[in-house]
Amino acid sequence: MNSPRVVAAVRWTSAFGALAVIVTIYRRWLHVNPTTVALSLLLLILVLAAEFGLRYAVAVAIAATALYNFYFLPPVGTFTITDPQNWLALFAFLATAIIASRLAQRAKDEASDARARQRELEVLFRLSRELLQSESVAALLSGIPAAVASVTAASSGVLYLLEGDRVYQAGPVAVSAIEIPHLRQLTNTLTGAKGDGGEMQVPIRTGVRPRGLLLLRGVTLSQESAEALGSLIALSIERSQALEGIARGEAAKESERLRTLMIDSITHELRTPLTSIKGAATALLTGGVAGENGRELLQIIDEESDRLNRLVSEAVEMAQLDAQQVSMHFAAVNVCGLVQEARDQCAWVEEQHPLRVQVPRTLEVRADAAVLRKVICNLLENAAKYSAVGAPITITAEARGEMVVVNIADQGVGIDPAEQALIFERFYRAHTQAEGTPGTGMGLAISRAITEAHGGSIAVTSQPGQGSVFSVAIPAMA
Repeated sequence: MNSPRVVAAVRWTSAFGALAVIVTIYRRWLHVNPTTVALSLLLLILVLAAEFGLRYAVAVAIAATALYNFYFLPPVGTFTITDPQNWLALFAFLATAIIASRLAQRAKDEASDARARQRELEVLFRLSRELLQSESVAALLSGIPAAVASVTAASSGVLYLLEGDRVYQAGPVAVSAIEIPHLRQLTNTLTGAKGDGGEMQVPIRTGVRPRGLLLLRGVTLSQESAEALGSLIALSIERSQALEGIARGEAAKESERLRTLMIDSITHELRTPLTSIKGAATALLTGGVAGENGRELLQIIDEESDRLNRLVSEAVEMAQLDAQQVSMHFAAVNVCGLVQEARDQCAWVEEQHPLRVQVPRTLEVRADAAVLRKVICNLLENAAKYSAVGAPITITAEARGEMVVVNIADQGVGIDPAEQALIFERFYRAHTQAEGTPGTGMGLAISRAITEAHGGSIAVTSQPGQGSVFSVAIPAMA
């Protein structure tokens, strides 16, 4: 790399060399009038001011004035000027050269400042884009030093926060615990961005309240850009904390809503079979029931006990799926065989509904067969419960890209479009389905949890009175 001294020497040599060339050409070969010579020299001075700077242009302007006088103004060959008008022309040339050089230098400086401001604005824009990608306060804080160092080309960055005396850093220079009291004091006393020995100290403030300090090493920013950088970081932290607060509030509301819904649903679902069991047991204990009536009451107790057991089992299964405590063993599963196993497990469905199966024998998915079979059974039982006896149920399957989609279509009561997104929530039952049809509202929630655990999805297409089509998409076996 050339040193500044070598660069300056080359520039001085080039500037005076160009002046000598112009004077020599006009003196020996091209005999032109003094005005042409003056304009040529003035053009050279403007070029030097634009390319090399003001000092080169002023020095060459003085030298050009002397040469112009000596070689081109009469009497030629002397520094004497006989015509007073030539004195005026000479001083006009010198003044024009210096003023034009100064204006060219000012334009160059302003252009350089504009480019510097543009670069700093680009830095702020890139940094804002980086900060807006953070999804949480923790990720934002840990990523700020690296992001700032990356966009500003700083050698290292340190973010210190007053709250909790936390330090986040990126780069080779580390901050030890001994320096934290100094950072705390500097944060409370620093009123504006400051550069000190190759280190930028940028306060992080919310209004007038200090929040922390940003230290950048190996970079120099203007006062305005550094303070804008600090304001951007403070706003990003405030925004991220506000979003987390809103998310926590929404989560708390949703949790309370689900808790209330769960309690109401469980209370309702438990009360119905318990009432039946209690009534039947009381009648048997009175001793006034015998024969066929006694057997009917015992059958009620047996059925309602099964219903209670199913409710508790589904609630436990849903809780295990939520907590990811269900162990799944993924392997290649033939879809045709899986559907046949589900038909065997839900044999009562075919006793009430014709079942049409159109599943290619070659389709395979990556799944836990025993767990995924529950999804098919749940959907088959739902189709049977909400369809009139004798209404056909159709099962089809097809490959769509990297997924295999299994469709179960019925000709039942259908689902209102406003409720189609809600029926997969736990304990939710569509208003048209809840009336007179037994169920806990857990089957579809369990089916969705199982499907998503397989990396797939479940959806429904339905119109009231025209039936429903449930579609389960599972990754195909590679």
